[in-house]
Amino acid sequence: MDKIKIRTASIAEVPIVLAFWARSAEGASITDDADGVTRLLTRDPDALLVAERDGAIVGTVIAGYDGWRCHLYRLAVDPDQRRQGIAAALLAAAHERFVTLGGRRADAMVLDHNKLGQHAWRAAGYHAEDQWSRWVRPLT
Repeated sequence: MDKIKIRTASIAEVPIVLAFWARSAEGASITDDADGVTRLLTRDPDALLVAERDGAIVGTVIAGYDGWRCHLYRLAVDPDQRRQGIAAALLAAAHERFVTLGGRRADAMVLDHNKLGQHAWRAAGYHAEDQWSRWVRPLT
């Protein structure tokens, strides 16, 4: 097998990324559509990192930085290629991006019921903070 290559996604790949998330990511978000991902890439073309092997996307992470905080979303790895260091490579690239941009701390959105995801985040050095709750309000 070829080595993993980490790179940024392009707007042309939005349909491929959405199909990848449908089979590889846990849960769905209000912004998991072509308009949402296209807006992300238009605003910050380097935010969506993909892991590629043999020309196919095998992992993703959104590494968003708003000038204040570093946020990680949509860490997903192809179910057939897990436990091969893909998530670790994606997070290393995201952390490098954040440091370059001046970020000081990264946070991750992890579903409470996603035990596999929680294990991956713990293995990467993240921990849940019990004093915080996510408050949301859909705008559309």
